[in-house]
Parts: sequence; structure tokens; C-alpha cells
Amino acid sequence: MHERNLYIDRITPLINTPVIKVITGMRRVGKSCLLKLVIERLRSGNIKEQQIVYINKESLDFDFIRNYQDLHAYVKKCFADVKGLKYLFVDEIQEIEKWEKAITSFFSDADIDIFITGSNAHLLSSEIATLISGRYVEIPVYSLSFEEFLLFRGIEKPDTSREFATFLRYGGLPAIHHFDLEEEVVYQYISALYDTILLKDVVKRNNVRNIHLLENVSRYLFDNIGNIFSAKRVADYVKSQRMSVGVETVQNYIAYLLSTFAVYKVSRYDIKGKRLLELHEKYYLGDIGIRHAILGFREGDISGLLENLVFLELKRRGYKVFIGQFGKQEIDFIAEKKNRKIYIQVAYLLATPETIKREFSVLLRIDDNYPKYVLSMDTVFGNDVKGIQRINLVDFLLGHDRADSL
Repeated sequence: MHERNLYIDRITPLINTPVIKVITGMRRVGKSCLLKLVIERLRSGNIKEQQIVYINKESLDFDFIRNYQDLHAYVKKCFADVKGLKYLFVDEIQEIEKWEKAITSFFSDADIDIFITGSNAHLLSSEIATLISGRYVEIPVYSLSFEEFLLFRGIEKPDTSREFATFLRYGGLPAIHHFDLEEEVVYQYISALYDTILLKDVVKRNNVRNIHLLENVSRYLFDNIGNIFSAKRVADYVKSQRMSVGVETVQNYIAYLLSTFAVYKVSRYDIKGKRLLELHEKYYLGDIGIRHAILGFREGDISGLLENLVFLELKRRGYKVFIGQFGKQEIDFIAEKKNRKIYIQVAYLLATPETIKREFSVLLRIDDNYPKYVLSMDTVFGNDVKGIQRINLVDFLLGHDRADSL
């Protein structure tokens, strides 16, 4: 297993602290491997095997643990004769009915360090969060960054341009590196994952009856990453496919997809009015490989794909991300964390004066001192525009050059 230091560095300081460690993210982004890496560190630190209980709800070995009572009884039995600190790891805990009751009970024992993972955004819904309020830390996990992708490739001196083209085509799911990176093989694996997310995490969990309609809504989302979006527009599209659907149903299906972390909603922020807008949000995917597996890879969609990669990178770095609106103009991303704010425009190439004007003009109109960047695939830089920095997008993803400041 590769060390994913970004997450290990966030989890390690939390070991043996009185908080529940909640690791969230889409299926197959590597949450289970992170748990195993933590367990390996404990073992190397002389923690004995009997002090560790690991439950994987995707394994039939633990199929008998159906609800909080089963979970409580099993863990108590495993730890019955164990003295001192104990460590509990539960993978895909949302598969256990009312799991929070057992976890709250274990937490009150004070000598059990708890780590759980989940691939459903409702894992920390208001009701559950109330029960464990102030007692947990969430660690979101995303698909591989480009830097991690290169690490997983294991190439000593990679051709960055060629590898980025591969990353753009196949995405960042860790398991694809078990295969030869060929379209037929990789997309078959990703399609199977998509079916699991759709059927198990959406259809089964939410009792969806019209699976064909759900597939149409998800395909529309995938086909419109980075575009202005509304449920009415989706409903109109579905009706054009001779299917009957209401706006409320579309909104429900989108909410179900959001809960799987396969899709992320990005709200629009009015810079002049200093308020969030309720309409015309955008959506991005938890991994662009899913889109290609379902719709095929289309080079003409490069702008939206690059936006998606930048969005995910900002989330990995811990930013809250919004779409910006300044009058009638749009800023691709406003990203905030702590007391820091940055503005980012994403373009494929700044090849014409019209493109340069479009990308820079709105940033020039924003009268504040927060950093502003334009990211593109251009390789010749050095001509910043009135304090707005131009950065190569791949350098940004790798944290090179002036992108370090982001």
C-alpha cells in the first residue's frame, strides 16, 4: 500500500485523542487502505493484536453485524479480557443500523480509540451529529491527486505531460493501478463501481423505483460538469427523452447522488451582495474517470474537466469552494479556509486576446487584496497582469512554482 501522506498526516495527530475519527468519501477512494495504514502504525508501535478490532462491513465475515446491538455485543466480546487502551476500526459503518448508539457507548468508556469510515454523506446527518456532537473529527478523503497518481504509477522519472494526459483520461481511483491503463479494462472497472454506487447507495438506500430515470439524471449531471445548472433544466431534458418527471423528483435524485460523494454541489456566491445564491449552482464529480466510463472520453470537454480537477485539488487542500458572481461575470472558484481567501479562473489555453480579457477582466474588477490566479495549460509565463498571477495548471496540481502559496 502506498502511504497517502496528506491523510496520514491529518489522522496521526488524532490517534489516542478523545475524539471519534470519521473518514468519509466515495467508494473506492482509499478509505479502507487508510484504516489499514493506521493499524500498521499501531502494530509497529508495539500495540498488541488483541488491542485492535477491525470490522469491514463489505466483507461477508461481518455480515452478522446488522445493527448497533450486534456491533456492541461483538466489540465487547473481543475486548472482554483486554487491559489498557483499545482501538476500534469500523469500515463502511453506515451498513450498520443505528450504529451511532453503539459508537456513543464505546466512546463513553474512554479507553477505546475509535476510527470509522463511511461512503454516505448522511453519516453525519443532524440527528447523528447531535448524538456525537463535539466528539468527532471528520477527515474527507478524495480520489488521487495528480501528485499521488504519479506516486502510484511508480515511474522514477515520469514524463509529466504524458502522465497528465493519462490522469485526465482515467481519473484518480487508486484501484485502477492494479491494471494496465487501457480504456477497456479501466472503464469496465469504473463502470462496475458506478453500478454499485447507483444500485446499492442510491436505489436500495432510498427505495428508488424508476432506475432508468435515475440513470438519465446522473448522465445529465456527468455531461454538464462545470455548467450552470437547475433542476428545471434537467427535468426539461428528461421530458425531451419522452419521460415524465417533475422538478421535485429531479431534486430528490440529485440529493441521493450527492449523498454518495460521487457528485459535489458548488453554490454561487454574489461578491457584490456578499451572499450565497440559491439558484444556478454547479456540480463536479468525485472522480472524472466515472464520467469517461459512462459517456466516453471527449477532448472537446477539456475546460470542464480541468475545472473538475482544480475543484478536487482545492477540496483536498481543505478549502471551502464557491462559484463567484460579480455583476454579470463569473469567477470559476472562490476558495476559503481560516482567514485566507483566493480567487481562481481556469482556462485551457490563453491563446487569444479575447480569452485573456475574459479570464482576467472580472478578477481586475474585484477591489480587495486577496490573491487572484489564472490557471491554464500554457507553459510560458512571467507576464502577470496587475498582480493577478498566471500559473501552469499542472504546476498548481503538483504544488510547484508560485502555486506553493495556494
